[in-house]
Amino acid sequence: MDWVHLHLALNHVPVIGSLFVGLLLISAVLKKSEELKRLSLWWLVGLTVVGIPIKFTGDFAVDDAKKIPGIEHPLIEAHEQSADQATTGIFLAGLLAGIVLFVARNGKSVPRWGMIAALALSLVTFALMARAANLGGQIRHPEIRNSD
Repeated sequence: MDWVHLHLALNHVPVIGSLFVGLLLISAVLKKSEELKRLSLWWLVGLTVVGIPIKFTGDFAVDDAKKIPGIEHPLIEAHEQSADQATTGIFLAGLLAGIVLFVARNGKSVPRWGMIAALALSLVTFALMARAANLGGQIRHPEIRNSD
């Protein structure tokens, strides 16, 4: 298995994970469950812990991918820039979740501002992840490219 293969195998985790965590956060807010709030915040921290290294598999894969015949380098560069933005989003969301969990330590309730901010950041992160995934898919799937 090379870096390209590893990247393709793992890159679905942060995309699907950010959607899952966003839905979990929505559920936690609607149900007003402290346990579900904490669980969703911990999942967001966990997603960050695995999401950032997964992005680096792409950094290692880029040189190998550029050697593949027929690959358009501007598509790789657009995907890479978008992945950087998505990684920044997941980092900020995980950092925020960690801060909210710290504020809510020792049995304190999870602050409403923290849940709203985490939810907003997780939804923005999902959008960034979906965009990065779409641009990555366009590298080898011309049928999903815009036909301008």
